[in-house]
Amino acid sequence: MADATAFEAERPRLLRLAYRMTGSFAEAEDVVQDAWLRWARADAVEVPAAWLTRVVTRLCLDHLKSARVRRETYVGAWLPEPLLGAAGAGDVAGDVSDDLTLTLMLALERLSPLERAAFLLHDVFDVALPAIAETLDRTPATVRQLAARARRHVAEARPRYPLELAEGTRIAGAFFAAARDGDAAALSALLAQDVAIHADGGGGVPAFRNVIRGIDRALRLFAGLRRKYRDAPVALLRLTTIDGLPGYVSRERGGVLQTTALDVRDGRIAAIYIVRNPDKLRQVAAAFRQTAGMSGKNGAAGED
Repeated sequence: MADATAFEAERPRLLRLAYRMTGSFAEAEDVVQDAWLRWARADAVEVPAAWLTRVVTRLCLDHLKSARVRRETYVGAWLPEPLLGAAGAGDVAGDVSDDLTLTLMLALERLSPLERAAFLLHDVFDVALPAIAETLDRTPATVRQLAARARRHVAEARPRYPLELAEGTRIAGAFFAAARDGDAAALSALLAQDVAIHADGGGGVPAFRNVIRGIDRALRLFAGLRRKYRDAPVALLRLTTIDGLPGYVSRERGGVLQTTALDVRDGRIAAIYIVRNPDKLRQVAAAFRQTAGMSGKNGAAGED
């Protein structure tokens, strides 16, 4: 049996890779667990990191084949599970050291599974071309082409100027208040003319199914929500980053937990990514339950 200690040393990196490949914590954990079962049956492995990377990548590729079929029947927009700053996602969050934002992950979703794997392994996880070629059962030249195509898509989605954390936090807080209050003037100052709003409810909670495009439609949306739910409370739980984008966690009308990530370009919000699907918010909900429990022990009311 292979050394369990060696596997545990690699687990955080394997979770990161599987999450970046699948866009799902639950699926990433399933993949890594499957890799552990194969590791436990293996004889002594000379280079654990390389062996495990190869196994996890191949498991993710198998998973993506079926995942694409499931997403074709997904209700509404599909978004990756939200990764909060440095909290709320266990080992995955604690070890994220790449700069793949939610926007860039969505760009990767438009690639083939092989292109996605080649880019992640080569550009994000620094795996050598020959090793990637062995993993993908392709030649090094083919892997280089796969990674180059993916790199071009990522470059198109990458903002020209990085947003300072403090400025992102300020914009996220201002947007939360303006959206909660249906403040058309404040929203007009924050939103880009061609803003796009994506909402992932998974069919289980209320969420608009089609992307809302353009500032006029966005303003009508927020004004309508304010009129319809004037007396329903909305609570800001935390300003944070969500997959590298400024955003926040809130408790919305009806008690629905929600994350909102903002893609800010040239000082304006160009895209809004809302996740309400409870299945994708388990990590977030667990983090806030833990926070509430700790606050309760200290005699203070928890945010939940």
